[in-house]
Amino acid sequence: RAMGRWRSAATRTVVDDVDLYDAAALCAQDPVATVLAATRIEAAIAAGADRAAATIWGMRRGGSLDALCWAGANLVPVCDPDDAEALDAFADAARRQGRRCSSIVGEARCVLELWRRLEDAWGPARDVRADQPSLVIDHPGLVVPDPAVRVARPDELPLLLPASVSMFIEEVGYSPLTGSPGAYEARVRALLDEGRTFVRIEDGPDGPEVVFKADLGAVSAQVAQVQGVWVTPRLRGRRISEHGMAAVVQQTLGRVAPLVSLYVNAYNAPALACYRRVGFRQVGTYATVLF
Repeated sequence: RAMGRWRSAATRTVVDDVDLYDAAALCAQDPVATVLAATRIEAAIAAGADRAAATIWGMRRGGSLDALCWAGANLVPVCDPDDAEALDAFADAARRQGRRCSSIVGEARCVLELWRRLEDAWGPARDVRADQPSLVIDHPGLVVPDPAVRVARPDELPLLLPASVSMFIEEVGYSPLTGSPGAYEARVRALLDEGRTFVRIEDGPDGPEVVFKADLGAVSAQVAQVQGVWVTPRLRGRRISEHGMAAVVQQTLGRVAPLVSLYVNAYNAPALACYRRVGFRQVGTYATVLF
């Protein structure tokens, strides 16, 4: 089969006709670090595809795939952070394509090394979050799960969307409804339809409101990564997120994946303390470059 290629030098060539099963096997070597790429690769396999087309840039050396970069809404490198040849090749491919992604995210050293090679062409970034502890849990939480936390229903979108927007603004710094509001609502709706959003809803000052929410934002065969954790501001400081996360873990382990993971900014001491009380432990470090 002919392979699409970008070349900048004889030693730096990426292919974009990657075998998806090879890509999944590479991700499986470190499932927590690579879950953002693995979830998309496994979804493509489940849909019947066996080749990646332009969504994956791969490096084949010695007859096997040993590095890849998912090139979609996010750029996700999966390689040895000391593999300068692969990182140079991915950076070359990214410069040729031009920036189409909203972030570069993944294992910290890979992300930061790739960004160092791209900053002159793609910079400046809106934010570089270089230290995001990657946490995981594979057992029931160490605190009592909140019995009111449950999987949200699709018909609860009108309640959930404002909470999701508030979470996004707090986390990223701008409204996801700016520019393409339909795209963000579609993402929230898709998570609801797939049963991957957890909520606690109770009566508030103005009627029913989302008190706690969390999404399984990326799910592979081995890992469910929690994203979008949020507690309504008026009730913060009451350990709602702690018991809510214990409920998410309880309802996710086994049913969805054998590991539950998340990553959080190192400077967010309250969140780190919460997750550690639940029973999460650090297994690595992520980084995110936001545009």
